[in-house]
Amino acid sequence: MKRLLLFAFALSAWVSNAQGVIQGRVYDAGNNDPLAMAQISILNKDIKVATDFDGMYKIEGLEPGLYNVQAEIFGYRAKVEFEVQVTLARPAEVNFEMEPSENQIDEVTISTQTQFYKESQSPVSVQSIGLNEIQRNPGGNQDISRVIQSLPGVASSVAFRNDLIIRGGGPNENRFYLDGIEIPAINHFATQGSSGGPVGMINVNFIKDVDFYTSAFPAQRGNSLSSIMEINLKDGRTDGIGGIFQVGASDVGLTLEGPISENTTFLASARRSYLQFLFGVLELPFLPTYNDFQFKVKSKLSDKQQLTILGLGAIDQFSLNLDANETPSQRYILNYLPVNEQWNYSIGAKYTYYSSSSYTNVVLSRFMLNNVASKFENNDEDGRQLLDYQSQEIENKFRVEQVYRRSSWDGVFGAGFEEAKYNTSTLDLQIPNFALDYASDIHIYKWSLFGNYTKRLLNERLSISLGLRTDANTFSSTMNNPLNQLSPRVAASYYLTESWSIDANWGIYYQLPPYTTMGFRDGSGNLVNTELEYIKSTHYVLGSSKVFPFNAKLSLEGFYKDYEQYPFLYPDSISLANLGGDFGVVGNRRATSTSTGRAYGLELTWQQKLYKGWFGIAAFTLVRSEFAGNDGELIPTSWDNRFLASITAGKKFGDNWEIGIQYQFLGGTPYTPFDYAATANRMNWDNIGRAIPDYDLLNTQRLGNLNRLNVRLDRKWFFENFNLDVYLDAQNVLGASIEGQPFLTPQRDSNGDPIVDPNNNSQYLMTTLPNSTGTVVPSIGLIFEF
Repeated sequence: MKRLLLFAFALSAWVSNAQGVIQGRVYDAGNNDPLAMAQISILNKDIKVATDFDGMYKIEGLEPGLYNVQAEIFGYRAKVEFEVQVTLARPAEVNFEMEPSENQIDEVTISTQTQFYKESQSPVSVQSIGLNEIQRNPGGNQDISRVIQSLPGVASSVAFRNDLIIRGGGPNENRFYLDGIEIPAINHFATQGSSGGPVGMINVNFIKDVDFYTSAFPAQRGNSLSSIMEINLKDGRTDGIGGIFQVGASDVGLTLEGPISENTTFLASARRSYLQFLFGVLELPFLPTYNDFQFKVKSKLSDKQQLTILGLGAIDQFSLNLDANETPSQRYILNYLPVNEQWNYSIGAKYTYYSSSSYTNVVLSRFMLNNVASKFENNDEDGRQLLDYQSQEIENKFRVEQVYRRSSWDGVFGAGFEEAKYNTSTLDLQIPNFALDYASDIHIYKWSLFGNYTKRLLNERLSISLGLRTDANTFSSTMNNPLNQLSPRVAASYYLTESWSIDANWGIYYQLPPYTTMGFRDGSGNLVNTELEYIKSTHYVLGSSKVFPFNAKLSLEGFYKDYEQYPFLYPDSISLANLGGDFGVVGNRRATSTSTGRAYGLELTWQQKLYKGWFGIAAFTLVRSEFAGNDGELIPTSWDNRFLASITAGKKFGDNWEIGIQYQFLGGTPYTPFDYAATANRMNWDNIGRAIPDYDLLNTQRLGNLNRLNVRLDRKWFFENFNLDVYLDAQNVLGASIEGQPFLTPQRDSNGDPIVDPNNNSQYLMTTLPNSTGTVVPSIGLIFEF
């Protein structure tokens, strides 16, 4: 720490005295026409400028730092862009997309209501966070999936995974979009059949802001039951080539951006981890390596036409460190972990055409995942193979949206078409009492229709949104009937005062079961799960929010989610709703669409945008998550935390120092105890290599609560041609831990071989190993922007 402080003070003497710039364009959201004479001001400062005939503006002479910038013009709703980072190395680009309004609101309203924008389709259950909130999140490690865990209703994993547990729903119930293009995989080492993983793929330096929906999903976004994450990317620089070189605790990356031509810009990045070297030094039994690549090209074809092309890809390798076998815990992990290689990519294009009163989006994209895993007995590749898994998922998508933005109403209407392929070759002997040995190849076509209409009434105090969507596919006659997947939704918002509103939503949402379940075949090669249906969830949400003039919002929401037609897996007799929070593959079993459940709770949130150097968010959630067991009785799911709390606060100090602190409380989740007799069985242990859950006692035990404290300290320098940010980020600084279910493993002799029970030749003698989760994870990073 002393060296970091000395380094900081030394650099302070070299800082330039140049001034920063904020510039951009103000335009009509419905037709892209420039808005002249719009007033652009910096909140809490006496700085104002007006846009020119082309809607352009420029604010000069600014000290480096964060500013809240507001745009307003007669006939449009005022809009605020929070925390605009001004530097000396480049102009800050801030464009304002203005929504038409019939009501010219007064100054008081502009300073409160408009600071927290409400999407017309989704007036409730939406949180928005900006780039600086993402980058400085304590413990977030600039990983968007981790940052989201500080929002209401979002539970994180005690094992430092990126699984998103939203309002008691499983991690397979979430969908992700980059600039309106669906990205099915956003995590490295993704769990196939779910959405989680240990490390995020998305480069946060591409991000402008994120809108996170936990209900009231837009009609044009389907196939989700718990959340939609809309990640809005920034455009590349127009003034010249620049970039960011970044070194963190686990990886190193480079981002470049700039103009390709007068009307075309680009962003491109590459990142590689060096965790394998650190884990080798620490003598951990596994060695992960990940690489990711991302790009975006945006071209202004004309004043009324735009084209965006983007891509995201990853190459992941997971090998075993066979030299790390000194302790019983190391040997236990080595005994069951497979070797895994995985790669995936998403690539897409969005063409936008603006007419005089609306605009059209045409979206084309492709996703492909390749997943290979293997395991040999005693990790000897010349020995018996216990796991030989190969699988691919391919999706080609096409979607058309027609969007209307009027002063008194909004509308979106469109259709989608998709080709999906899934294939696998599976040999898995690591399952008690039976084996998987099959090959499968399915090819289906999906289609969707959607529409939504929002009307504003009573001088814009009341808004009512009506939407309808349907999805279908060719997997079966049941799924191909669009009437079986009709998805109506209604949302309403009423302002009791200019800053206090009551909001509500009701909607029915459908999601396709995972391909791993749809493509499962028996030993004769027959598709088994042809009677599956779309998973159904009905949402009920009621809330109220109040906005304060000091950039803060207080909200209270109650929610209830009713689940039907969830896959119930055999022979384990467990709902798929309980799975997805571990590595590997989930869902590849015989299944019926008979599982039912519910999740309900209450959320209280305080969000403080930057005000006099302070910022933060506090979220408290009461939640229950229950699904029917084999006997039809509701029991807690694996995501039933009951109580969640996250308090994140920070302060900007003079000389560009910044500190952030985050406290997280995670209520203990249920778990299933091990089946002692089944685990001790010699054949089971020799094949599986790990303890076997007793699903007759599903989720009858519960882990302890976790209190976690994360801290981040930043020091920034702004030079004329580059910026430098040196940070210290410490996760779980108090070293809080949870004693998990002890590992159940055979006793071993002096040669390391399992000891057979002398009284029962079919079983091993067993013992337990401690299983504590939670360690301090400190990291020092450097961000060099040029």
